[in-house]
Amino acid sequence: WRGREGAPYSTLVPSDEVTINYRHGLPVITLMLPTRSERCQFTVKPVVTTVGAFLEDVQREDKGIERAEVFATDGSKVSHATLMEVLLMNDFKLVINNTAYSVSPPVKDKLSSEHATEMEDIKSLVHRLFVALHLEDHQIRKERELLQKLDHLKGELLPLEQMKARIMDSADAKTSRLLWVGLALMSTQGGALAWLTWWVYSWDIMEPVTYFITYGSAMAFYAYFVLTKQDYIYPHAKDRQFLHYFYRKSKKQRFNVERYNKLKDDLAEAEESLRRLRQPLHLRLPIQEINDKD
Repeated sequence: WRGREGAPYSTLVPSDEVTINYRHGLPVITLMLPTRSERCQFTVKPVVTTVGAFLEDVQREDKGIERAEVFATDGSKVSHATLMEVLLMNDFKLVINNTAYSVSPPVKDKLSSEHATEMEDIKSLVHRLFVALHLEDHQIRKERELLQKLDHLKGELLPLEQMKARIMDSADAKTSRLLWVGLALMSTQGGALAWLTWWVYSWDIMEPVTYFITYGSAMAFYAYFVLTKQDYIYPHAKDRQFLHYFYRKSKKQRFNVERYNKLKDDLAEAEESLRRLRQPLHLRLPIQEINDKD
């Protein structure tokens, strides 16, 4: 007999030379090793074991096997990547060296719905027992990891916090000076207009001047809106100027604002995770152990 690829088989052995039985839900393939002349059992896991892995196990068990292949009943070769679960659904031929074994896998009995429900209940019970026995240890271990992470983040943030405080003080001082300079300029302008109105010229002459000064101020506020897309509100303008001084000073001092913000976000996330973890943890641990941790 020849396979589809034309490889000759000197012997076609009946199916009883290779048997398949199910033991504890797993298929056990029993076959005769050619060079050792003894029967050997191979237990496979259908959902993870491939045909190639099964053939490798057979060749590893008997070093005298030079050729091990699997063919379908129509003579087409079965890929080594095929799962054993798929192979065991139909009859096939197992070729070892020049001997072809005809294999007829038994039909696996399907679990009844009642038995399947019982198995699911057992799995659920085992899962709950595992959680009850190991959840507390997992929480304590996770808490220690979070505490170590918090210490590491705080250690990295400490020099950045000190540098940020110095930069903020400098930016705040410059912003305050700018506000006082603005007040001084407005006071000077008001005094100059009053002096020109009552001592140098008359109101008839100064009225157009004040009009154009007011119109120029309106144009300046409109230009501020065009550039910033915000109304000229004094607190907002102060904050904007503060940020301008802050980022300019940060660039000079080589203060990495993005890294600082990332560390702050990580710190807040770790603290929130620790808070959520400790809430159920304190309900389970003795008071003495909680106090030791705090």
